[in-house]
Amino acid sequence: MPANVKVLILSYNGKHLLDESIDSYLNNKYENFDVIVIDNGSTDGTKEWVESKWKNVKVIRTDKNLKYSGGLNFGLKYAFDDEKTDYALITNNDVKADEKLISELVKTAETDKMIGFVIGKVYYYDFPAVFQTVGKKSDEILWNGGHIGNREEDKGQYDKVEERDWCDDIYMLVKREVWEKTGGYDTEFAFQGEDFEWEVRAKKLGYKIMFTPYAKLWHKESMTIGKTSAFKAYYDARNPLIIHLKHRTKEQFKAFFRIRFKSLFSSTAKSFLRFKWGIAFANIRGVSSAFIWSVKNKKWKYFF
Repeated sequence: MPANVKVLILSYNGKHLLDESIDSYLNNKYENFDVIVIDNGSTDGTKEWVESKWKNVKVIRTDKNLKYSGGLNFGLKYAFDDEKTDYALITNNDVKADEKLISELVKTAETDKMIGFVIGKVYYYDFPAVFQTVGKKSDEILWNGGHIGNREEDKGQYDKVEERDWCDDIYMLVKREVWEKTGGYDTEFAFQGEDFEWEVRAKKLGYKIMFTPYAKLWHKESMTIGKTSAFKAYYDARNPLIIHLKHRTKEQFKAFFRIRFKSLFSSTAKSFLRFKWGIAFANIRGVSSAFIWSVKNKKWKYFF
């Protein structure tokens, strides 16, 4: 019997998105998997609707919205601690999965016991031959250097199984040992950067992130929190600063902060000029929150 996989689809008031994601995963050709919807405190009747439509899909529900990282930890605890699964496949609700996705991820994961995460190709849903991401690169100062392949047409240029420095958790196969040794996501990072921070801790323990070109998924992109919302801007400003404060030296943080501050200052100024005051103030609140975190955790001197 092949390794067991629990597919964890996180959803908050996303009932309208679940049809395609659930059906595409159920159509996978892998022999030993279950689809589980994490109803993250929804108020749109997600649990009852899913249970009435798919008898072979389990729904686990939180009493309140635990935000992104908390909701996924709830699902990971169920999959690994309660169900004793070998792998959990973290995935969004606004996606369509290829029928070989699960089998190809597991095939790569089984090649090395130190592979902790496996990802594949992510395409834009509306442009099905154009990449959103095939992993992320590293950068000496920024550390997380951003997406590889973004907005490139797939012409076979990323058709090798190979290690990646970082990855996005639009979908991501996770080995049980990684959960047991790291505890999953740090809920300090409710949204944005939560995957990167978890990967930092896993890589410190020697785990690898692998990419396989044979797993494919199409993503509708930021359907829950929005691409340019003030909500997203706040966490985009806040979380990278705290990640660098937590895991890097003072000198490394200061080099990063110089670049990040210029970027945020420019973004904030443009938002004010365009009367996008919500985003401008979200940037300011995000940086302020990171500084307050540094004071509470005795790292405020990193800023100076």
